[in-house]
Amino acid sequence: MWEDKILKLKTMNFIDLIGLFAGMCVTISVIPQIVKVWKTKKVKAISLLTFSILTFGIMMWIIYGVLKNDLPIIITNSVSLFLNLIMIYFIIYYEKE
Repeated sequence: MWEDKILKLKTMNFIDLIGLFAGMCVTISVIPQIVKVWKTKKVKAISLLTFSILTFGIMMWIIYGVLKNDLPIIITNSVSLFLNLIMIYFIIYYEKE
C-alpha cells in the first residue's frame, strides 16, 4: 500500500518535470526574437496584436496555475509573461523609429 503512494509521488514529480520542461521550451522560444529586435531595432513585420493576445493568454495561465496550485505552470508562465512584456515594449518603442 505505501509502495503505491511512493510510486504515485515519483510519477507526479516526473509529470511535473515534463510540464516544467515543456513550459520552459515554449517560454524561451521568444528569446531569439527579442535578441533580434534588440540588435536590429526593426519591428515592422512583428504583430503587436499577436503578442498582446499571447500575453493575455499567459496571464490567464498564471491565474489558472495559482488557482490549481500548480507551480510549474506558475513559474514558466511568469517567465513567459516577463519576456512577452519585453517584446511588447520593444514593438511599441521601436515602432516610432
